[in-house]
Amino acid sequence: MLKLIDYPSYFDLLDLPLPENRQGILSALESDKLIITAQNGKRAITNLGAILFAKKLQDFQHLARKAVRLVLYKGNSRVETVRELTGNKGYAVGFEGLIDYLKTLLPSNEEIGKAFRTEVPMYPELAIRELAANAIIHQDFSLTGTGPMIELFDTRMEITNPGIPLVDADRFLDSPPRSRNEALASFMRRINICEERGTGIDKVIFQTEIYQLPAPLFEVTDHHTRTVLFGHRPFAEMDKEDRIRACYQHCCLRYVSREHMNNKSLRERFAIEEKNSAMVSRIIKDAIKANLIKPYDPEAGTKAMRYVPHWY
Repeated sequence: MLKLIDYPSYFDLLDLPLPENRQGILSALESDKLIITAQNGKRAITNLGAILFAKKLQDFQHLARKAVRLVLYKGNSRVETVRELTGNKGYAVGFEGLIDYLKTLLPSNEEIGKAFRTEVPMYPELAIRELAANAIIHQDFSLTGTGPMIELFDTRMEITNPGIPLVDADRFLDSPPRSRNEALASFMRRINICEERGTGIDKVIFQTEIYQLPAPLFEVTDHHTRTVLFGHRPFAEMDKEDRIRACYQHCCLRYVSREHMNNKSLRERFAIEEKNSAMVSRIIKDAIKANLIKPYDPEAGTKAMRYVPHWY
């Protein structure tokens, strides 16, 4: 049993000393329900223990398809695959390696400052970490033959997990945390891979605004949930849908921060100068027409107008 799971990593990730004997190791693993003792006195690895600390997920036949797949494509379609990698380690022991490998595959954007050119990541690392952790933790393990997948294209990244979300995708920013895999989520929180406060998507939106990226797209299919991160695109190259989605997410982010969106805050989000405020006003009107936001006080003057999400 101890040959199948990476038990030293359990103690390393929890910053605990490695017990001096096998009985101490087994007792610690059993206390976290990574292994169990049956009535006949024999011990067994639990699904939780395997999915978190397996040296090779392929050693556990029913969990092999739950390994994270990483696919790199040429261009922006799925026609030509450049590289495909399927993880083989448990989520807890393999997560940092997954993120590090992802970063080596992602291109950088060149940011030209006043005196120097600097390379900045194409996507915020914090956003990648949060979305990858979400895909792992919130997946529906009852769906067989499918697992979390990360797909990299020239100008976007798609992160997909089996299962539809427990809350409406439009309410990811403000809904209280809910998880269909509580034991998995709890342990991932303890080793600082995720949090259970329900603010992960807030951080993703905040990071994309700082990086001046198009707003992420959340899609729900019959059996899967997909998040799309887009690479940098100037405001002039964003289409109407991109701008409306960014407006709505900005409004939601302001709301959960106990603030209101206004023309000024949205201008800052898009890095638009004050003299072009009419451009932002048109985006706000389009978002209202799409029933995504509404005025907080419809009687307020134009310059004092503030906005809230449609569900307020």
